[in-house]
Amino acid sequence: MPPPKSEFDSQMSHLEAEIRRLETEYNMFFAGRLKRPPFETQNRVAALVKKHDQSYIRNTADRFRFDSLQNRYQKFLDLVERQMMNRELGRPVMGAKRSPPPAPPKEEEKTKKEEQQPTPVAAASPPPKAAAPPAVPKSPVDDRVQQLYEQLSAAKQKAGEAPVAMDRVAALVKAQVDKFKSSGQDVQFKVALKDGKVQLTATPVKDEKK
Repeated sequence: MPPPKSEFDSQMSHLEAEIRRLETEYNMFFAGRLKRPPFETQNRVAALVKKHDQSYIRNTADRFRFDSLQNRYQKFLDLVERQMMNRELGRPVMGAKRSPPPAPPKEEEKTKKEEQQPTPVAAASPPPKAAAPPAVPKSPVDDRVQQLYEQLSAAKQKAGEAPVAMDRVAALVKAQVDKFKSSGQDVQFKVALKDGKVQLTATPVKDEKK
């Protein structure tokens, strides 16, 4: 007869079940079977992970089990963030239903179209090659995005966090620049530790003349 489960084993089984539930509900959301993201389940799992992360786990095997579940949860959150970004940018999303490809034309319709096309009298001369468009100078925002991306990636790697996608950093920088530009302000970015995670923060640049 197997020994009864300890309180910690029961807590880890509960946490693992909640993570599986969160994964299932997000898959249903991206597939169009849920109207909104499962924020309630996500908040519940985040609270459980934070509670165990702040507690002292003496047993090495127990600590390894919790760290494995925490890494699984964090990697899934990173995947969800990428999928949400793809959804906002109109890119393909994991699990989303795709429209079927158009059916090939029937043989009779194909033959009818070929008969209606006029027979070419002579081969037309190829059109002249268009001149290559002038090179577009690189925007200073692009250089700033590249620098911020490298700083953020290095800080996340040092903190043991998963790397962030380049397009996500570019979208965040553009959104913040447009936001402050509309109010006539410039913006500066800084890589800082916020709520225990490495994040990219944006603050307005103060006018020193005032």
